[in-house]
Amino acid sequence: MPVVLDSPAAVRRAAMDLLARREHGRIELSRKLRSRGAPAELIEPALERLADEGLLSEARYLESFVRMRANAGYGPLRIREELTQRGLDREDIEQALRDSGFDWNAQLHEVWLRKFGELPGDQRERARQGRFLSYRGYPLDLIGRLLRGASLD
Repeated sequence: MPVVLDSPAAVRRAAMDLLARREHGRIELSRKLRSRGAPAELIEPALERLADEGLLSEARYLESFVRMRANAGYGPLRIREELTQRGLDREDIEQALRDSGFDWNAQLHEVWLRKFGELPGDQRERARQGRFLSYRGYPLDLIGRLLRGASLD
């Protein structure tokens, strides 16, 4: 039997259940509550209250998301794009990427070593490795230096 989200308490409970599983951004949480049948007039006040209480935090969500995606081997360009698609503020995204403490050069090298491990022998292999790393969200200048065997420092 589905839970009916027809009261402020029910909407708050549903939001807290979602937040207990992982951090959510405000827009994402609002969308999930709407998809579960919560009326818009109950969602906003519930989210306001959760934010006031420190239970809903865009900064924590950004930090968590950047860490999760970077640990999965994705670079800053891909992470930035995913967060932008989720409706987060561009300045907040940039700040979260700066504050993350990730060494994107080292991360790129690790991902490349795990996937390929040796420099490309010909143009075709170079293009294949470059496409993979670019898709993962690493800057083209870093990819080019890595694939030429140059230092990433």
